Amino acid sequence: MSIDPVVPKDVELTTLLDELRKLSWAAADVLMAYSRGQEPPYGFPKSLTVEEGGDGPVSAADMAVNEILISGLQDSFTYKEWDILSEETSKEKTFQGNNYINDWCWILDPLDGTKDFLQGSENYAVHIALAYKQKPKIGIVLIPEKNELWFGIIGNGAWCENRNGFKKHISFSKRVDISELVLVSSKNHQQSKLLKLVSTLCFAETKKIGSVGCKVASILRGEADVYISLSGKTSPKDWDMAAPHALIEAAGGVFSHADGTKLMYQNANYSQHGCLIASHGKSHQKICQKTMEFFSLEEPNYKV
Repeated sequence: MSIDPVVPKDVELTTLLDELRKLSWAAADVLMAYSRGQEPPYGFPKSLTVEEGGDGPVSAADMAVNEILISGLQDSFTYKEWDILSEETSKEKTFQGNNYINDWCWILDPLDGTKDFLQGSENYAVHIALAYKQKPKIGIVLIPEKNELWFGIIGNGAWCENRNGFKKHISFSKRVDISELVLVSSKNHQQSKLLKLVSTLCFAETKKIGSVGCKVASILRGEADVYISLSGKTSPKDWDMAAPHALIEAAGGVFSHADGTKLMYQNANYSQHGCLIASHGKSHQKICQKTMEFFSLEEPNYKV
């Protein structure tokens, strides 16, 4: 059985990770400067302008980090046969079903949790993922305010390091029974259907945190155990999920639809519709089973 590579054959993994470290901490410097009303580095404007985008606000900070990441990926490697899909420039590229140009694709969210960022919360993140044939292989989540840079490489494990390079490994909780588990949920995206599902599952506690990356990091620290995303009028997109997905699976957890099917990327509209569940994996099957029972009884027409 062949095993998918995690980087293109002409790219050296260690070199790639070193460059991603540089880009991530440069992004952290820009975001933290904007969050504090200071002059951002690298010549970006000081004014934190905000415009309304299709799925929420887009700030000057989003666009600055977008420029750092894309220019860095384009300029730092001789290998060019990978696509780059970013939330901030997604309208410039549309994958047509499976007819995307290349097998390899960077999937970027320069600022996940823009609302939290603008509200002064520390729960915002940068997502960087590398996908191969629609499957995420590398996931990086930067949480600037916590001095955390999370790496997940499918088949090679996951870890967290700070700006000085000090590494710490994953620390999933030992909670197993659903009645003991801690759910991490959105702060700015609540809906009645999700609240009803959560009430049915009877978790021990719910914590509200912005940014999918921050939610998954809380599971990796052992502070929470489960994250559930439920599409309503809108759905999360590839850039919301790809990096956290690769990160938690590289760590030994699971990220799937409620029926157990895997998330796939690089589809035409970038949408990740349905009921998506991320967990430390110890009770994942039971959570999915109870969730499917809920939909069968309460929402039979909902497409998970």
